[in-house]
Amino acid sequence: MKCTTHILNLVVQDGLRFADSSVKKVSDSVRWMRNSPARLKKFRDLAELLGLEAKSSLQLDVPTRWNNTYMMLSTAIQYKAVFDAYSLNEPSFVADLVLLKGFYEMTIRISGSLYVTSNSFFSEISYLSCMLSSMIVAGSATEVMGSQMKSKFEKYLGDPEKMNSLIFFVNILDPRDKLEYMSYQFEELYGKDNGKKCLDNVQAAMVELFGDYAATYSVNVQQSSSGSQPDVPPVQSHTTIGRPQNMLKNKLKMQKMEASGSYKETELQVYLSEKIVVDTPDFDILRWWKLNSERFPTLSKMVRDILAVPISTVASKSTFSTSGRVLDAFRSSLTPKIVEALVCAQD
Repeated sequence: MKCTTHILNLVVQDGLRFADSSVKKVSDSVRWMRNSPARLKKFRDLAELLGLEAKSSLQLDVPTRWNNTYMMLSTAIQYKAVFDAYSLNEPSFVADLVLLKGFYEMTIRISGSLYVTSNSFFSEISYLSCMLSSMIVAGSATEVMGSQMKSKFEKYLGDPEKMNSLIFFVNILDPRDKLEYMSYQFEELYGKDNGKKCLDNVQAAMVELFGDYAATYSVNVQQSSSGSQPDVPPVQSHTTIGRPQNMLKNKLKMQKMEASGSYKETELQVYLSEKIVVDTPDFDILRWWKLNSERFPTLSKMVRDILAVPISTVASKSTFSTSGRVLDAFRSSLTPKIVEALVCAQD
């Protein structure tokens, strides 16, 4: 599973190369202000005089991390009156900020560590594709930038055959989506013909995967039940005595099923036949599947495995990036066990 945050970072970085010069002007101005305590004090005095003192101070951007570019612009826009030269002479400054805001919020959503993220992957890349398509408008200021970003997007996410099918399965296993919007999403991403083909392949693969789970767990249940029963003579149940019509009922049911061509539905078919769940801000997909695990015992085991896959490695990387502060020139003789405890136990 490729790190979605890393792919998004590459996409935005390619686009920022074609950003308007206003971003560079803001960066140069902020750097010029911060390089001198006297200039920074004068800037703050001017902001206080105009009543524009913000909670955050001016921030510098980092060339290798586009998120800092957004934070720099987000802070600078609060001092718009102070940077009146930019707001008057560079109207694209605000447009660049609005443009990056969508990518910034998407990064925050997909790099979360306190909730599952795999079920949101397909929706996020669909949203990203729509944003890039809206940028590629003939004659617009973002046409070249959007085209460059779109090419990078297609390099990593443009071929569904090279993508992990689990990202499509988990979207179906989200009771708020299922197959409700998937056909439209595939069509928007890969075109009408390819989109329909992708949907058919995903559905077939989903059925095959569920069949593997059903076969695996049915075998386990049979083995455990046969191994746990004591060796005692069978006792005839009294519940069937005096009810010969049960055989007739079963025979009638089988005749009706054969006539209609329908047989017992699988858990997957029952799940997909039900209405989608209303999406609310406090919806918890883990809680929903836990409450419905008795209705869908095999499907819930399948969901448990798939939801465990994160779509971003930001959380794990940020955890181990602190090792540089744990091991330094003054604390270089720690044992591996202590280092592991200091790094991992901080969460």
